[in-house]
Amino acid sequence: MAKFLNTSATNYFLEELIKNARDRLILISPFLKLSDRIKELLEDKNRLKIDVRIVYGKSELLPEEINWLNNLSYIRTSFCKNLHAKCYLNEELCIVTSLNLYEFSQINNNEMGVLMTRTEDNEIFMEAYEEAQRIIRISEEVRVSLERVDQKNEPEENTKGKLTTSKLAKKLGKSTDELLEALVQKGHLKRYGDKVELTDSGKALGASHIKKSRFGSYFIWPEDCHLD
Repeated sequence: MAKFLNTSATNYFLEELIKNARDRLILISPFLKLSDRIKELLEDKNRLKIDVRIVYGKSELLPEEINWLNNLSYIRTSFCKNLHAKCYLNEELCIVTSLNLYEFSQINNNEMGVLMTRTEDNEIFMEAYEEAQRIIRISEEVRVSLERVDQKNEPEENTKGKLTTSKLAKKLGKSTDELLEALVQKGHLKRYGDKVELTDSGKALGASHIKKSRFGSYFIWPEDCHLD
């Protein structure tokens, strides 16, 4: 039987919904702005290789949060124009609510929601699930930088023995931003405003620029690459 949720109950069941997702998680919210607790839970889902889809209408992430999100391989983001719905689902639970995913809403606002389960509220649960799927279908899968993700005609690139920038940074004990800056200083990358491009030096090093993929564009580097 569907259950009414007040502010604190909505927060509680939203956390439980995310924590207990075993195969998939759908988060639909107008604003892509995440509380620290939600980020922590999403990182755990990514480690467990759970398929997570976030649909949003407007991004309010800071640059460092964008880098953080783009490094989570199992979390996909989609942009939906004129989105105002707030709906959160896993395989068993669905919450339709006024609650956003950011901290101010979770702490300061008076919110309401309704909790449904697939077992006890199957008909309404499936209606909400189908509507969530429709919203995903009409959305455009993007990186948070709003570069379109083109899933067609992806180039075949030999990535054997190569690491993404974030994985290479982890191997070298640096943050991704620190490694990017070091690569710019070495002349392997060149900055153009807020973008970076691979130079001839970087190509000679064995690096490649993957321009089209499920996760947007990124650089790959030889796994034995060092900055000495």
